[in-house]
Amino acid sequence: MSRTELRRPMRTASATTWNVSNFAEGKRTKSSKALMWSCRRWVKTTSAKKLSDFDVLSALGNILKSSPTCAEKAAHVLAELAKNEETRKPCIEAGLVIALVPLLQSSDQEILLHAGRAIGRICYENNDLQEQLVELDVITPLVRILTDFPDNDTLVRVGLLALSNLADLESAKEALSKSVVVEQLVKQLKRAENHERVEIIIEVLQMLAENDVLKIQLVETSVQETLCDILRRLQDSSQTEDMCTMKSSSDLIVSLLLGDESMQKLFDDGHGIVYQNVPSWLTSRHTILQMTGALAIANFARNDGNCVCMVKLGVVHQLLDLLEMHVENGDVGVQHAALSALRNLAIPVLNKVQMLEEGVADRIQMLLRSEMPPVQFKLLGTLRMLTDGQADTARILGQDSRLLARLVQWSESKDHVGVRGEANRLLASLLRHSKSQDVVKAVQQANGLKHLVSMTTSEHAIMQNEALIALAIASAINIDIVKETFQETELVSVLHKILEGDSMGPEVKYNSMGLLCSIMDSDELRKEMEAVNLKETLEKLRGHNNSNVAKQATTVLQILITANQNSGHFFA
Repeated sequence: MSRTELRRPMRTASATTWNVSNFAEGKRTKSSKALMWSCRRWVKTTSAKKLSDFDVLSALGNILKSSPTCAEKAAHVLAELAKNEETRKPCIEAGLVIALVPLLQSSDQEILLHAGRAIGRICYENNDLQEQLVELDVITPLVRILTDFPDNDTLVRVGLLALSNLADLESAKEALSKSVVVEQLVKQLKRAENHERVEIIIEVLQMLAENDVLKIQLVETSVQETLCDILRRLQDSSQTEDMCTMKSSSDLIVSLLLGDESMQKLFDDGHGIVYQNVPSWLTSRHTILQMTGALAIANFARNDGNCVCMVKLGVVHQLLDLLEMHVENGDVGVQHAALSALRNLAIPVLNKVQMLEEGVADRIQMLLRSEMPPVQFKLLGTLRMLTDGQADTARILGQDSRLLARLVQWSESKDHVGVRGEANRLLASLLRHSKSQDVVKAVQQANGLKHLVSMTTSEHAIMQNEALIALAIASAINIDIVKETFQETELVSVLHKILEGDSMGPEVKYNSMGLLCSIMDSDELRKEMEAVNLKETLEKLRGHNNSNVAKQATTVLQILITANQNSGHFFA
């Protein structure tokens, strides 16, 4: 005997929609609670097409507008509907978001909960609609949720999620900067106990920190103290969730340091809590905290006064100790950050002297064996900054065969243009600042001069000028050391093309002629000048619209004529 399947009787879509429509018109065919319960159940399984076909959304809109007593249930239904990405667009087209916004003015926490969820879900990743919400001043009621109901964790979570959807908008940031949202968010961060809540709050704060006004408000509300407490609490942990929170907290601290005013407030002459935590971060077993410490110093060092203060406080050796920890197979990001900090610290002249006396130049050369381009790039920039204006240091480094060999190797790098450029700039810097014959000999023996000749044709004028001046100094010190390389690299032809080129700036032309003056003591190089008809080019430049270039051309031309007369060579 066959058995008939026994199933729960199903309500048809038309019947349900009819009941909802009747209810919207005030016809109580069922209790309101039963109706909305059945509607919620149905919409969880229905499709966007059915919602449109049976006019459910229109009915819900009417309930929101005309039945305050049932608004909560209608909002609840919409919140459930909006979980489905397919149904969000029909909700928008039915104007339900605009109908929901007035509910956020309610003092009823259940209404706020469901209206907030519905709006947040419908507007998810819809930039235009989010902008419209900001224009409708949805920010004010969202902030009010935090101020009026701080202990309702479920409602606060809805408010936080809504803010996280909006806070990336510039218009929202502007509106939030005129509210008490920062104060309330920091309070929530202090009392947050679970990982998800902390992450949501920090995500919102990170977006707010992109705005200069809000950044200052965050610092003045002492969010940095709460963040430092979080990092202190997690420093002995290795759990994945804790590492995520450590990373987001660290990133927010660094974001706060990016503004000049907020950075100075955080430094507070070395007494700020962030700076006070730097030593423990640098020595932490977590690379996240090591990186945070190094980046904090690098940002504090954007101000010369801070640089001098930090060097006096001994931060340089803390950074060097950190670098030594990462020499062999270390974290590239940490090395990059630590070298950035050292480079910034070396900018003030007073610091250069002290850092060199403490052996910084020697200690950071341990990184010469690094094969990581980002580390190489920062190392070269730091060494160049240390030698700037420091003749003794330039003389010492300029005769270091190991350093020079590495610089020449990096000057030939084809994979990293930045490393190649910085290596060339350091070679030029050693010649310019040492003004030493021993350094000229050492650079020549290392085959470094040919790279400086190539550097004269760089697309960057500052690099061209550095190379031209360095080569002029080397030539003036001892032309016999350099003339063979200059012939091999056809330096005279290179300079002639620079002088003939219309795109070359006045300073480059001026320095090119200065280099020509420095090499005129060589008969061989003067013959090359005659071969390229340099006299004609100089005659043209005497009429240059830049007075310095014109005067220099006249001077060089006269020196050239005199030098050739004295040596028995004459231009035709």
